[in-house]
Amino acid sequence: MLILSLESTASMASAALWRDGSLLAQYSLQSGNTHSTTLLPMAQSILTSASLTAADVDLFSCTVGPGSFTGVRIGTATIKGLAFGSGKPCVGVSSVEALAWGMRGVNGIVCPLINARRTQYYSALFRICGGEVTRLTEDDVILDADLPGILAAYDEPVWLCGDGYAAAWRGELHPKLQYTPEMLRQPSAFAAADCAAKMYADAEDKSVFTDAALVPVYLRKTQAEREREERIAAQNA
Repeated sequence: MLILSLESTASMASAALWRDGSLLAQYSLQSGNTHSTTLLPMAQSILTSASLTAADVDLFSCTVGPGSFTGVRIGTATIKGLAFGSGKPCVGVSSVEALAWGMRGVNGIVCPLINARRTQYYSALFRICGGEVTRLTEDDVILDADLPGILAAYDEPVWLCGDGYAAAWRGELHPKLQYTPEMLRQPSAFAAADCAAKMYADAEDKSVFTDAALVPVYLRKTQAEREREERIAAQNA
């Protein structure tokens, strides 16, 4: 199976070609949230480099959030268009879970942290053992101040990853906190493809993986919506 996967929920965007568990190509670019102009050319570039076209792809996948609202929309819209145009299935992957899949070389508790601003992170907890990823909690918005208490329940090595790593990492966070190399902290379209492949293989009803069913996941209201509610509340006070 050939998968074209996109990751655009953080400042680093990536596109990857996955074939039967192996990486054919991956293009990553740290250019801020300018994915509207870079993401599709990245996908086209790796297809061309591999002498392939979108018609050769068996399955499309992308991270659907949580993360940057703009990045989430761009990634899902791009994959929806490619899937619709080719008539191929597509799988949406949690951006938090995709980060955990990128950490499958470690053993212990993995805590992805995606910057949600206002000292908050999009996060969840996963246990990795022998390359197997087990979800322990659902994706949620957590406060930086609550992180030590959340991790205190686990007496095993703890690994952080994601673009919230630098803000959250501190020695007193957990007694068994591990150092995560830079490359493992970053979101990866290849890791998202790995996760999507398992989701697709495990699904009894594969007809659910359509472009119409692919929707963004935000977890909270946009900044514009929050500011509007604050203005209304101030006016009514």
